[in-house]
Amino acid sequence: MIRRATLADRPRITEVRLAVRENKLSAASQAKVDRTADWIFENGTFWVWEEAGAVQGFAVADLRDGTIFGLFIHPDYEGRGIGRVLLPKACEDLRAAGFSAATLTTGPGTRAERFYRTNGWPEIGRQDDGQIIFRKSL
Repeated sequence: MIRRATLADRPRITEVRLAVRENKLSAASQAKVDRTADWIFENGTFWVWEEAGAVQGFAVADLRDGTIFGLFIHPDYEGRGIGRVLLPKACEDLRAAGFSAATLTTGPGTRAERFYRTNGWPEIGRQDDGQIIFRKSL
């Protein structure tokens, strides 16, 4: 089932985020993500994939700047097309908020990089730390 997240989903969303094999959070990054997640839960949009009685994946749109803040699937549920279903939901929210394009970043050489390239996200540059910047028209 795909649905909007509620505050009751937050502990499981955190579990999913911490379970990923790539793009793991350092302790310092986790605090930043938690602070941003506070804002997004109040003002942005979280979409979740629920299966077997729990959230197994989520996508997050940040309506402040037109970015996809996150797309994460629990490792036990990878490869099922969940990300391809959730990501458009987050993009729809950005479009509804008035953005004509969505932007996101991810590490080079990752499965995420391959996912975004395969799903039509053009690379538009690199950050100083090497992160790839993708942008897709909405």
